[in-house]
Amino acid sequence: MTQPDGFRLFPAIARIDARQWDALVDASAASAAPCVRHAFLRALEESGCVGGRSGWTATHATLWRDGSLCAAMPLYLKAHSWGEYVFDWAWAEAYQRHGLDYYPKWLGAVPFTPIPGPRLLGRDDGARRELLAALLGQARESGLSSLHLLFPLDNERALLEAAGLMIREGVQFHWENPPASANESESPGAGAACSVPPRRWAGFEDFLASLAGSKRKKIRQERRRAAAHGLHLQWLDGHEARDEDWAFFAHCYATTYALHRSTPYLNADFFGRLAHSMPEAVRLLVARRDGQPVAAAFFLCDREALYGRYWGCVEDLPFVHFELCYYQAIEYCLEHGLARFEGGAQGEHKLARGLLPVRTYSAHWLADARFRGAVDDWLARERAGVSHYLDELAEHSPFRHDTETPGSAGAGPTAGAERAPRPPR
Repeated sequence: MTQPDGFRLFPAIARIDARQWDALVDASAASAAPCVRHAFLRALEESGCVGGRSGWTATHATLWRDGSLCAAMPLYLKAHSWGEYVFDWAWAEAYQRHGLDYYPKWLGAVPFTPIPGPRLLGRDDGARRELLAALLGQARESGLSSLHLLFPLDNERALLEAAGLMIREGVQFHWENPPASANESESPGAGAACSVPPRRWAGFEDFLASLAGSKRKKIRQERRRAAAHGLHLQWLDGHEARDEDWAFFAHCYATTYALHRSTPYLNADFFGRLAHSMPEAVRLLVARRDGQPVAAAFFLCDREALYGRYWGCVEDLPFVHFELCYYQAIEYCLEHGLARFEGGAQGEHKLARGLLPVRTYSAHWLADARFRGAVDDWLARERAGVSHYLDELAEHSPFRHDTETPGSAGAGPTAGAERAPRPPR
């Protein structure tokens, strides 16, 4: 249905034409993660993970010209700060101490998904700029405390800053092939902080050869321990995975949250809808013993990257987490020509396994000038702290120095030597 020109908010993604939304995604990034696409957002809403009593109320921002969608943003009214992975609880507490309401707040983000990607979807910069200006006007008129955009692309920062939003920095750990050097700080959302060999890896052993000897030895040991469980591993996409595979994974996912005394954000209906609506974008890695599933990991995938999301195990199987969530993911990227594996939020333990720290970003606007000034000052100091943290991590790069060869002391097996076994696939 043709829409009148101008800025409009929609209470459901289903009321926006999927082809027009996804066309804006394609126009906004060379290869955007699947999570910002119409089908992903619709699965969240229609499965009940978003909406209802979840604290996420869809209010998607759109801009229309000549009856067509020219800019858009996944937008929500939030009644809390759960499921965001950018923590503003201290800001909410400060508002409360001064007798002010922090919630509800405006939030431009993909629910429960800390994957950097385009947040200002648009045909061109002019349309994105116009959408952002209209959204800020809406935020001011609403009387609500704030507007936040989580995990935008690095190339969206200038537009956000020019509009008056404050930039916050965070850190994630990504694996790249070919890896970015310390001087090449361009990655979707961020830049690598550690220098690594500039050549492309042909396979997992080639990748291992580029690591420091102690790191190679540790990875080989962990993979031997995982292989000792006698598991058979199988990668499935949405076309191949059966209903029982998704049911098992949903059980694993819920079990992981229960072990951490937490409530899962997603449900089995969401995963089933996603597999049906965008089967090419989902990957399920299932581990079986004697034909019975015992563990599973869930990933998103596009033509450039694999995105680690969730995992679970119904038994206590040491080192299977590392095997499924990191080493198998890296192997998958190498075997399928993917340039990047994003390991999700936080996790310094990922550095020793070849995932490098990268900056991530968020943008924030606060209506109250007093709090805006205080938060702006605090963010400047936090950004300095992030830079210092990245400098420290760079000193602990997992990759070998040029003077170390794969056959040097502590390096482990060289080409042709016995290799650590890995679970069959």
